Amino acid sequence: MRRSRLRGVIAAVGAASVFFSLPAGASAASTTSALPAHVYAPYFETWTTDGITATAQASGVKYMTLAFLESQSKTSCTVGWNGADPLTKYGADIASLRAAGGDVIPSFGGWSADEAGTEVGDSCKDVATLAGVYENVVTTLNVTRLDMDVEGRSLNRLDGIDRRNKALKMAEDWAAANGRTLQVSYTLPTNANGPDSASLYVLQNAVANGTRFDVANIMTFDYYDGVTTDMGGAAIAAAQGLFSDLQTLYPSKTSAQLWAMEGNTIMNGIDDYPKKTEVTYPADAQRLLTFAQSVGIGSLSMWAIQRDNGGCPGARGKNNCSGIAQGTWDFSHILETYS
Repeated sequence: MRRSRLRGVIAAVGAASVFFSLPAGASAASTTSALPAHVYAPYFETWTTDGITATAQASGVKYMTLAFLESQSKTSCTVGWNGADPLTKYGADIASLRAAGGDVIPSFGGWSADEAGTEVGDSCKDVATLAGVYENVVTTLNVTRLDMDVEGRSLNRLDGIDRRNKALKMAEDWAAANGRTLQVSYTLPTNANGPDSASLYVLQNAVANGTRFDVANIMTFDYYDGVTTDMGGAAIAAAQGLFSDLQTLYPSKTSAQLWAMEGNTIMNGIDDYPKKTEVTYPADAQRLLTFAQSVGIGSLSMWAIQRDNGGCPGARGKNNCSGIAQGTWDFSHILETYS
């Protein structure tokens, strides 16, 4: 998924100690619990000045996927929000959200980082050090799920894919040894009938490395195929295609277990396709919700919650509005019932 071009004007901040230190009054040992078995957790754009709790209160959404954590350079193992802001930027905000019964999922990567080489699995060349990055995010933010958004050039960096999965396996073993819950989700591009070979390879490599992924989350938008216009139908067809892939990867799992491993992320409104024919409407979100409820998909999401308003009719791919005529929070009011 893409993020704002404002990234270029965000000043990088100092050393790793700045990124990993706790803010005054914060505690790494604050209480948190596992996410619901069925959860709606839209992506929240962290390069904005928006508050997580304020957005949750306004929209009614309790869970947020925070986009994105990335490294400071193509050779760095130090991560921050958009490679610039300290990891603890949202410490107090996350605590407030948890006090209201919600939680967050930190997401690594995203389109811009994956293209630039600042996805930490690509930039950090040592597996053990990379595992330490993931473990530090878990302990500093006290979270129970990490999301890996792998797309663009990162899908072609096979060394990064293998290193990332090996490091996640180490982090999973560390979490188990320390009595921590740690889930891993992979967010990947898809065709309208299911993931292509590049996306599928990420999951195949995870299985080969003994890495557990709890959610395979497909981005059901930006198909760029020139023919897909029924976005609700395509989101469901892509989910069915992913189900077949998961059956091949995990032949011993039941259908219910496989559906529970799926995630599905729409792009509310007009997506990035220049012809403006890929448009997801609230009715499409409702169709996906109904399907998810019928089969038990694990998680639903949306790019992004800051787009959930009708402030830019006719515009495509905006970060702060959907491009369609809608009420504010129309998509979230439909999908938040899934949690």
